[in-house]
Amino acid sequence: MNHPLKIWLLAIRPKTLSLAVTPVLVGTALAWAEQRAFAWGPLLAALGAALLIQAGTNLHNDAADFERGADGPDRLGPRRVTAEGWLSPARVRMGAHLSFAAALLLGAYLVRVGGWPILLLGLVSLAAGYAYTGGPKPIAYTPLGELFVLLFFGIAAVAGSSYLQTYSVSAHALLAGGAVGLIAAAVLLVNNYRDLETDRRAGKHTLAVTLGRPSVRLLYALLLLLPFALILPLHRLTGDALWLTGLALPMALWLIRMLWRAPIDTGLNRLLARTAQLQLLFGLLLGLALIG
Repeated sequence: MNHPLKIWLLAIRPKTLSLAVTPVLVGTALAWAEQRAFAWGPLLAALGAALLIQAGTNLHNDAADFERGADGPDRLGPRRVTAEGWLSPARVRMGAHLSFAAALLLGAYLVRVGGWPILLLGLVSLAAGYAYTGGPKPIAYTPLGELFVLLFFGIAAVAGSSYLQTYSVSAHALLAGGAVGLIAAAVLLVNNYRDLETDRRAGKHTLAVTLGRPSVRLLYALLLLLPFALILPLHRLTGDALWLTGLALPMALWLIRMLWRAPIDTGLNRLLARTAQLQLLFGLLLGLALIG
């Protein structure tokens, strides 16, 4: 591969970027359902900042995993630009820093809109994005990775997006954030399930390494099914329209079946991408129910 644009697109992992988009859309739809509050500026800025933080985290992960020896030739996951030698670790890390810097610029506008709570959330999100694979004890090398995703790609993102529209955070925002965050955590769980053996050899003590494959398959099912129960209290806002989210349930059951039957090979990459698609579908259906 020698086209620079294709290399950088591969590095930011576009198939995972919907994980950053979905909670912002859900939080904005929730603000409309609760208070009929909506403004384009905060929505677009929040989407941009979330995408930039996600891209920066992916870039930093690419360089850091290569330098720590986690991305070897026996890797089952998609090709990584640093491991392939297409970009140097320094260039990839510089790309991560530029992404985080651009997110800070958008964050300045968001702080002007939302005040100190958004400043605190933004700084914590940036620090967490760096700490995921940076520092002496990266989050990605511990069993806490899925919890990190639940908090930052679910609860914090939905609550923060809702706050930017309404200047308040409700219990509904926490429930909706938990629902989309659980499916986002399932995406990481598939990734770590696929890489369990190589991660163990590289010294990564992920949740999958800690639990083992049979327990991971059970946890994956829980992460995909629990969101449908978690959003039931949102019926007060959506009325009968909440049934729309049930349209995502067959896909969730299909994915659970796929993981139980899938061999440990590159086919798990498709399962990972489809789990991300499930989160987007669930979020869009929930958003439609909230604004309908």
